[in-house]
Formats: sequence, C-alpha cells, structure tokens
Amino acid sequence: MFTPIIPAGASKPIAPYVHGSKVGAALYVAGTLAIDDNGGSLHAGDIRAQTRYVIEQVIGVVKAAGGSIDNIVYNAIILKRREDYAAFNEVYAEFFGKNPPARYCIIAELVRDEFLVELVSTAHIPSSGG
Repeated sequence: MFTPIIPAGASKPIAPYVHGSKVGAALYVAGTLAIDDNGGSLHAGDIRAQTRYVIEQVIGVVKAAGGSIDNIVYNAIILKRREDYAAFNEVYAEFFGKNPPARYCIIAELVRDEFLVELVSTAHIPSSGG
C-alpha cells in the first residue's frame, strides 16, 4: 500500500493521478508540468520558466513527504523540443549542479502543445527524513 502525497497548495491534476506516492522510503513523484491552480498552462514558450516551475513543484512534493532536494535520486525528463536541451540544463544545474541524481532525457510530444518539459522523479526518504 502507498501513501498519497499531495502538497498544500498544489495544482489540481489534469488527469486521475496523485502528485506523489510514498511506499516505505521510496517516493515516486508523478509527471509534473507547468500547470496553474485551475489546470491551465503556465509560461507558454519559456523553457527556462517552465523548467524552474516544474522542479520547484517536484521539490514541494518531496518536502511534503518529509524529504528535501537531496533525497531525489532519479529524474526522468521529457522535452518537447531538442533545441531546449541547453536552456533546460542551465536551469536544472541551478538545482542539481552540486550532486546531481541519475537521470535520462527524451524528446517527445507532451499532453498539450504549450508544455515544453515534464519531469518525473524518484526520491529516497529514510524514516529519519534525511
């Protein structure tokens, strides 16, 4: 059985899912997009702003589960456009530059044309929180 993790103030999902699922020390963060509180898109056309927003939302889920950015051990990145890869990595490095987790990145269509990036994360949060 898993514990659903829904951070206070989190945007309403646009499909049937929960923001995070915690099983033991493992936390699985759902695919995160630049979505506002009403399910609308944020920062259309701006890969840097969407990247920053998505990473901050993922961190919010991890914090709601009792962890921190340091507990993120894996990121799956989906970019809509290959030409956004460098700009994405600039922002990504602001958050994960010191001790980055394992990751992969693919180029693929996303559920709406205005979405440029989606991030799926896994964290390991021991019972002590560290």
